[in-house]
Amino acid sequence: MDDPDCSLEVRWVQGLNKRNVTFMNDSTVCYPCGNFIVFIDAETRKQSLFQCTTGSIGAFAVNITSEVVAFSDQKLKPDIYVYTYPGFVKRAQLKGGAELDYSLIAFSYSGSFLASYSSVPDHTLTIWNWYEGIPLCSRSESSTIFTSLTFNPFNTFQLCLSNETSICVWNIEVCDTVYQLQALPVRLPNEEGTIPVEEEERFHTTSNLSYYGPLMPISSIAGLVDDSAGTFIPKEQRKPVVSPSSHCWSSASDIYVGCKGGHLLAINSETQTVTVLSQKQQSEDSFRIALREGSITMMALHRDGLYIAGSDGILRRCSIKGTEFKVENCWDAKEPIESISVSANYKMLSVATSKGSLYLYNTHRPEDTLKMLSGYSEDWLAADFVTTGNTYCLTLGMAGDMQVWSVEDGRSIGGLNLNIQATCMACCPSSHYAAVGSNTGHVYFIDLNNIETPRIIQRTRLYHLSVKHLHFDQQGKFLLTGAADGYIFILDARPSCSFQVLGCTVAGGDILSLSTLSYVDSQQVKTLALVCPTGQNNEEEGGTRLVLFSLPSDILISSRSDDRGMFKDSVILKCLYEVEQPLVSAVLGSNAKSVFGYSSYSPFIYKFLIPEETSAGPVVFLNVERKVRGSRLGPGSLILSPHHKWLAVSAKDGILYLQDSYNLEGFAQPCCHSYHTGGIRSMAFSLDGHSIVTTGIGDGTLVYLRWKSNIDKMKASFDYGYLLKRFLSNSMASADEALTRMSLWSFQPDNSTGQREELEDKPMNVEVTTQDDSYTNPSLAADPTWLDQKMIKAVNEETQKYASEKKKLKDGVKELRQTIQAMMRENESLPDIEKLDQQEFNLDTEEQERLLAESEQEVARVRKEIELENLSKQYLREIIKQECWDSMAVKGRSIVAFHTEYEVNNYPLKERSTSELEDFARVLNTKKIEAVDLKARKEIVEFQTKLGPDEEDEVEEESVQNEESTSLIGSLSDQYGGDTSNLYSQLALHTREEKINQIILLQDIIHNVKKAFNKEFDLIGKQKEQEVTRVKERNQRILEIMSELSVQEKTLDPEFTDNEKPERALTVEDNEVKVQKYLTPEQKAKTEQLQKQEEERRLAAQGDNAKERALNDMMGGVLEVKKEDILRMAVPEPAFLSRSEAEWNEDERKQLKEYEKKCKELNEEKEKYRKVLEAEMKKLQSSIQETTQSFDDMLTKLFEKKVKSEMVIYQEELKISNLIFSILIEEEMNTRLTQLNHILEKKRKEKSETSEAMKTFKAQVDEFREAYDNLVAEDKLLDRGFKKEFSDIPAHQVDQLYKLYKRRPRVQRLRTQTDNASPFGDRPGSAKAYNESIVQLMRAMDEFDALEHMPDGLELSVWQRFCLSRRSKMEYEQQVKRKALILAEMQSFLQRRVAEDEKTRQDMENIMQELNVLRNEKMKFQLDLTVQFLLKQGQVEVENKDLIPDFEDALLLHRSVVEDLNSTIRGLGEQKIASMVESKDFRKGIVQLEWEHKKIRMEMEDLKQKSRDITMLRVSKELQIFLNESDYSKRVSDQLSVLEETLNVQEKHHEKNVKSYKRIVKDIEKDINKKMQANVQLDKDLHDLLLSFSERKHIYEVVGAEKSSEKHSAERYKDLIRRRKLVDLANTQAHEISVLRAEVDRLRMKTFPALIQMEY
Repeated sequence: MDDPDCSLEVRWVQGLNKRNVTFMNDSTVCYPCGNFIVFIDAETRKQSLFQCTTGSIGAFAVNITSEVVAFSDQKLKPDIYVYTYPGFVKRAQLKGGAELDYSLIAFSYSGSFLASYSSVPDHTLTIWNWYEGIPLCSRSESSTIFTSLTFNPFNTFQLCLSNETSICVWNIEVCDTVYQLQALPVRLPNEEGTIPVEEEERFHTTSNLSYYGPLMPISSIAGLVDDSAGTFIPKEQRKPVVSPSSHCWSSASDIYVGCKGGHLLAINSETQTVTVLSQKQQSEDSFRIALREGSITMMALHRDGLYIAGSDGILRRCSIKGTEFKVENCWDAKEPIESISVSANYKMLSVATSKGSLYLYNTHRPEDTLKMLSGYSEDWLAADFVTTGNTYCLTLGMAGDMQVWSVEDGRSIGGLNLNIQATCMACCPSSHYAAVGSNTGHVYFIDLNNIETPRIIQRTRLYHLSVKHLHFDQQGKFLLTGAADGYIFILDARPSCSFQVLGCTVAGGDILSLSTLSYVDSQQVKTLALVCPTGQNNEEEGGTRLVLFSLPSDILISSRSDDRGMFKDSVILKCLYEVEQPLVSAVLGSNAKSVFGYSSYSPFIYKFLIPEETSAGPVVFLNVERKVRGSRLGPGSLILSPHHKWLAVSAKDGILYLQDSYNLEGFAQPCCHSYHTGGIRSMAFSLDGHSIVTTGIGDGTLVYLRWKSNIDKMKASFDYGYLLKRFLSNSMASADEALTRMSLWSFQPDNSTGQREELEDKPMNVEVTTQDDSYTNPSLAADPTWLDQKMIKAVNEETQKYASEKKKLKDGVKELRQTIQAMMRENESLPDIEKLDQQEFNLDTEEQERLLAESEQEVARVRKEIELENLSKQYLREIIKQECWDSMAVKGRSIVAFHTEYEVNNYPLKERSTSELEDFARVLNTKKIEAVDLKARKEIVEFQTKLGPDEEDEVEEESVQNEESTSLIGSLSDQYGGDTSNLYSQLALHTREEKINQIILLQDIIHNVKKAFNKEFDLIGKQKEQEVTRVKERNQRILEIMSELSVQEKTLDPEFTDNEKPERALTVEDNEVKVQKYLTPEQKAKTEQLQKQEEERRLAAQGDNAKERALNDMMGGVLEVKKEDILRMAVPEPAFLSRSEAEWNEDERKQLKEYEKKCKELNEEKEKYRKVLEAEMKKLQSSIQETTQSFDDMLTKLFEKKVKSEMVIYQEELKISNLIFSILIEEEMNTRLTQLNHILEKKRKEKSETSEAMKTFKAQVDEFREAYDNLVAEDKLLDRGFKKEFSDIPAHQVDQLYKLYKRRPRVQRLRTQTDNASPFGDRPGSAKAYNESIVQLMRAMDEFDALEHMPDGLELSVWQRFCLSRRSKMEYEQQVKRKALILAEMQSFLQRRVAEDEKTRQDMENIMQELNVLRNEKMKFQLDLTVQFLLKQGQVEVENKDLIPDFEDALLLHRSVVEDLNSTIRGLGEQKIASMVESKDFRKGIVQLEWEHKKIRMEMEDLKQKSRDITMLRVSKELQIFLNESDYSKRVSDQLSVLEETLNVQEKHHEKNVKSYKRIVKDIEKDINKKMQANVQLDKDLHDLLLSFSERKHIYEVVGAEKSSEKHSAERYKDLIRRRKLVDLANTQAHEISVLRAEVDRLRMKTFPALIQMEY
């Protein structure tokens, strides 16, 4: 076996890593690509490669100053390699910095530092000395994953790490040989551009009298005690911050940061302050130059300004002044830019785009920008050699991007974008074209005669799914295709035949691979297909069936496929084979006698022998002849070389294995790709076997390999390739000419789709109609496959062939259709009983049954879905019912008033859980124990005391305390069912346990209050049910009376609402369902049976009943007349009334009088009974009104109690809320104490560490200072001992030598950057520069030691001794300078450690002080309780704001203070009242005397008036007679006698008048008799008039009663509304009067002292 490492070499690699493109020097660009690092010379365009021997390249970095490149490999515990360029000499190998992989690497600009950042799991930042290959220091940052790493160009000891959410500046601190990393995080601004202010995590107290505890930090409120407490921000306070995308250092050591949102930041690296830079307003093209989202993804600093690039594809140059920047220049790459890099001389800028293009932008002349690469960065799908394979190769991307490459140097020659989802590709060996398969089943043919501009010449659709395989035979005669449906199409590969499809065969499963075998002189092509049979276990990956068939050359002349396009198995000699092992790839061996297969389960290659004679069975099983390991990682694919002697294996390990196809021994295995990305995707041989091209998975790399030496194996391949080229050259020219004649293919849509959609959109007619006799041929789809076209063509040929027979059949069908339609029309005119169902006329019973079965399946499916939906809703209903109904001990319901809108709800209560009852019992036991303990302690304390005279005072105090209990308890719950005897005093709730127990007791009180109210609610509810029952009974009687009276009045018909009967919501009545109920066949049969039985019972009940018929005929259906039937009774009219009155006889006249008498009596009875019914109805209505009104009054009282109960419950809940609030504040304090203790413990550990480090470093500094002092002393001794050392020479020579001894050469300072284009100017020198300066100094000293500088007359030996002494002095001086610098660094390092130690100590003191203050605040909070009082209006003497008392500056005083003040006021008031009474009595005497004087004066006036009246009295005649007549009574008797005589005379005259009147009466009676005879005739007329009048009266009563009732109801409604408004107005005025009266009383109380005993 040949050496696998020296047979094949990689000539070039294509593929661009867009994120890692950088300059190596002034003109060389490099970037990693898979396993390689590619170096491209910008001037010559030549490519040089460096391959990583350990696998794929991970992190990558370049040091332009030293021209070295560093990269990491990808393996377990990877290493970092440092190589020089261009020699590729390994300078260092850094080990032990990561566990799995490195994500970032960066060189310092000057110096020997290299920083690396590892990925998961450690995320360690390590600083290396890459000169010596040792790590200096490291620090793990597992909380943050960084994506960018850069060093400060001016400060080697400072670097910056950033990601999309944070930026952190790191300082490297040095103390001699000790290195440390210090992180300085940067606080980023918000997206609005504002810098968030970091609040101090301390608590604050308030000075208000109402103390609710200190204001605790947010982290304490959240309950955080660990390190996350310091960075916690509530969600509502979080604002999105800017997202950094890239950063770079400025010339002032500031950091410019670009953000995704278009923000540009400037960060001071020393203070970490952030400044948001704003863009100046520019008038010209402001939209194009403005920074938007995605405009900043990469940045690079140049002396001309800051270059910014982003996803918008624009490269901007910005000049920054202060806090503003201005865009000065723009260049559009027309593609999203992924990375930019500046060359070493700052003249060029590399720009890499997302599509894989690489540009070199000239910073001085942008118009001279060069395009280095134009490849595509996506994963290559396939690669193949064009024609002979010596000049070009072709690649295909997944998005349809085709690229042509030069085999010689890897240059991109041309390309074509197909804009399709490509799946496979193959190049024809006999002509310059390629075939491309797509996911839509199309095969595209690409003309490659013009390499720079390929073109599409034809497209053929073969499948309805994606094309998986395309394969040409070696002679280029056939093109085979494969897909997952198992069809293998054979196409004529000759362009002159327009790539026609010859036919197809079915493999019976998913086709996994295709291979062919043919020779130059062979007339047939052997084809092998690996198939995964249909129905095979899906878990198996691979196929077990092999399909072998032969394609003879004569089928190119005349295809042997049938009308459907299928090849018969006998034509192509198709054979089927089975293997035991599932394979993922299979190829035919030489002479088609063996098969090589790659196993899908193991990385092994199996060789199977094909038997020469097959058995009679359809499938032949193949046995394994040989088993050889194929690759390290399987599975893989197999490819046979063109000369059939090499077997190539490409697998997931990325190594290409070449083996001998005869003995399967490997002779080459170059590593082309990495197993980390997926290995090799595809590979291809050139026709002569000299070249191999591979594509990788996930790395976007195209690798071209070529043999380095002409070994024997190569000779056979070259000879076969030469022979094959000669054979193909004869047909190649004609084929290429046919290609050039073919026109450019363009897509032309078919209109058949629109026509088909129009046909589909036509509605179906269900009526009986005649149909068209025309027959429609099957139409082609918009883009049919070849098989569809063959199928349609065969159908059309059959249609033309059997046209006459089909016409006869259609005529017969037409006649049959007409007959059936006539029968259906006749059926429509028949009676319903004779009609047939429309299904009876359906002759296609099978179609009917099929449709019926489909409909039943659809119905079953829909029914199942509905059942499942109903089941889910039922489950949800049960959950809701269980939670909101079943679990409630008291269901929520309400009571509605009869006449008002009052609605009172009860309190829904859940059953108290066992834990709640246990907690309550525990609290009660605790209270009992505390009471017993308190009593025992009091007895012990008061055992020696005696009951003295103060006992009565104590009794009085206890009574006062009982009176004050309501106020101190803070609620009225004891008046509404709550027991407050077990409550703690509000003034004694200090501990957390007492507060929790108090909450439990208050919750029990609330429960009892609700329970007590619910009891009264239940009583009222039962009473309403009784009232509703009574009202319904009375309404029933009222309705009976109304029906008897034939009147209609509105009645009160109360019904229970859903809120009163909530259980009704759980049951669904039939009337609530609006849709028709679905009945199963069993339910339908049962319903029909019940209806039939009911109908039989009804018919049986309607049979001939003689008794009932006799009762109806004789007595009107009743045995006796009831009283309530009197209104329906009527007197039967005599029969003679129908005759005229002249024909009546006397009997008939008597009967008429009896009839009239009976009618009168009946009417009187009816009127009496009507009045009785009306009175009863009014009584019932008034009774209903009274009972319902009394119930409404009771409900009003219940509503008022509900309001009071709510008030009590709110009072208790307010106390619970206050207690919970105090518990939360206490827990926050405890959390803050825990936080402070945690921080204090952490600070103590830091203090011990810093103290120990400070001591250690202080000892080191002292030791180093001592060594430095010794060195300085030695240097001084050398200076002092110079004259002693040269005391053997004359003094003047000693002086001359001493001057030369003090003289030093002037050495030019080395600069790391000398080009003026660099924005950083002079950078600090590195250790290498320092060593070079020492060497230069020593060279200058060599010049000083030259003999021409020797003084005259000095001996040579003395001069040599002097030179040695001066060199020694120079070395000491350099050592002193070096150590002085080191000592300064060490002292600075020590000072920082001392400052850190002092800061830690100060932090500890602050924490201790805060702890003490917080403990005091906690004690104050525990003692300063929040107490709830229930006070009367007069007891709250504070001002009101918006009708609410303001207690901000209020004080709660003890009762004794108020009583003492009231007693003082009362004493002063009594004194004032006494003086007021005395003054009142004195003034009362004065007023009494004045009143008596006034009374006497008025009596005197009355007497004077009486005397004046007597004097003025006039005497009349009657008065004179009375005064003058002596016997006045006799005079009166005489007058009476005269009057009696006058009366007798008048009586006589009256009798005379009576006699005359009697005569007149007799005359009148005669006239009456005459009138009576006339009245008889009038009675007859009156009878007729009465009948008509009664009828009209009845009509009027029926119609007019309704109108009068409506009018009366309307008037009564208006009166009720008017009365209601008046009542509301009166209530409002009464309320206002009560408010005003209360306000007057309050003002009077404020004006005058309170003289009554205050009640609490």
